[in-house]
Amino acid sequence: MILVNGALGGSIAADDRGLSYGDGLFETVLLVNDRAPLWSRHMARLAEGCARLLLPAPDVEQLARETAQAGAGLARVVVRITLTRGAGPRGYAMPDPARTTRIVAASPAPMTPPDWYYSGVRVRLCALRLGQQPRLAGIKHLNRLEQVLARAEWNAADIAEGILCDAGARVIGATAANLFAVIGGRLLTPALDRCGVAGVARAEVLAHRPDCAVRDLTMTELMQADEVFLTNSVRGILPVTALDDRRWPIGPVARALQAHWRALGLEE
Repeated sequence: MILVNGALGGSIAADDRGLSYGDGLFETVLLVNDRAPLWSRHMARLAEGCARLLLPAPDVEQLARETAQAGAGLARVVVRITLTRGAGPRGYAMPDPARTTRIVAASPAPMTPPDWYYSGVRVRLCALRLGQQPRLAGIKHLNRLEQVLARAEWNAADIAEGILCDAGARVIGATAANLFAVIGGRLLTPALDRCGVAGVARAEVLAHRPDCAVRDLTMTELMQADEVFLTNSVRGILPVTALDDRRWPIGPVARALQAHWRALGLEE
């Protein structure tokens, strides 16, 4: 089901700025049995994104109603909420006032291979480097071309994800996930003040593990880690067991966070 500004089967204007300039934001919300356990975190990130992009903040109660409507009847569903600045004349100047376009689209949640949770996943290092723009760092804006191009670097079925670094060779995360590592017995995750998306699953882990350090992470440090895992709001907690020739065991931190994820009602 797709709702456009609350209307079933509505259309998008050809001059919508989301299409023309990627001028907008989106959230991908997992509903399990009509519940969205990470809803408040999605809404917090959406509000932060609106403030950064100077977009009018949406009505959260309205979004909740439309999300429930779009996802009704499916036990496990992914609802994508897209918010654009709406239609506007040619040129980069923002229309004043902005008449935002709101799209709420639901689809069955993709099936993650069960062995990814139990046996871990293999990843690769992407050649693409993320550009740095602190104004956009952390938020989930519509321009995902870097991730599209990075994902195009491989099609091997045994590679689950690609690790991304920034122009300064700092580890940022994966194409569709955040990264955590345990180094010297301490949990840490890359700082995202220059680029990257601050995922809601990452936010949940940071809230559950306030001892986690948030700082720059080099590839050298990553390769020396005791354990590595990825977080994604739809896929959950995925242990990383191989990057090129480096192998890792599935560690106790990842297993404990998987248990936390199940307790939230999120894991398959």
